[in-house]
Amino acid sequence: MGTDIAENDQAQLFSRFGRQVPPGTVLFREGDRGEEMFVLQSGKVKISRLVRGVEKTIATVEKGDFFGEMALLNDKPRSATAETIVASEMLVIDRKTFDTLLRGNVEIAIKFIKRLADRLRETTDQLEALMIKDNTSRLVSILARKVKEQQQTDAFSITIDELAGVAGIEYSPVRMIIEKLASVSIVELSNEKVYCKGQDQIDLLMRLS
Repeated sequence: MGTDIAENDQAQLFSRFGRQVPPGTVLFREGDRGEEMFVLQSGKVKISRLVRGVEKTIATVEKGDFFGEMALLNDKPRSATAETIVASEMLVIDRKTFDTLLRGNVEIAIKFIKRLADRLRETTDQLEALMIKDNTSRLVSILARKVKEQQQTDAFSITIDELAGVAGIEYSPVRMIIEKLASVSIVELSNEKVYCKGQDQIDLLMRLS
């Protein structure tokens, strides 16, 4: 869900809070104290977490999304690491400005609350998927949920590494399961990415979930 900032306000906001960030820049690390949140204007950011000493991608942030706000809300260390994948532009909002925005702008506060509610629902769905003991069923369930979240009727893609991170399963078994699903045309696999292409393939994935 995007922030829906009006176009005529974007230039002013970027002049005040904007930052151009090259690819491969670590914006914050897991365990850091959080003093800023970010609104992505363009580019992509990888959110990752260490799982048993191995970095796992748990999400990819795209244009219009915000991230890093939880450390400002609960005053706890960062729960994940954020790194730009490509050259990106973003608004960087410090703690004081964040508080002022929420207190002084009801529209922003409502949108922010709705986004947090969406994330809570996503977390609940993810926890339900993680309760499924069979890895194949878990992955199919997560893929179906991701397709629904993306709200696309003709195509969907996710990297194997991202899928492994969300599912809490090691990379190798995830790849093995995806290869089996691809062999019976439930999904497609190419260059480390899992694809669902066409309505028939998506409908089949939904029925199996």
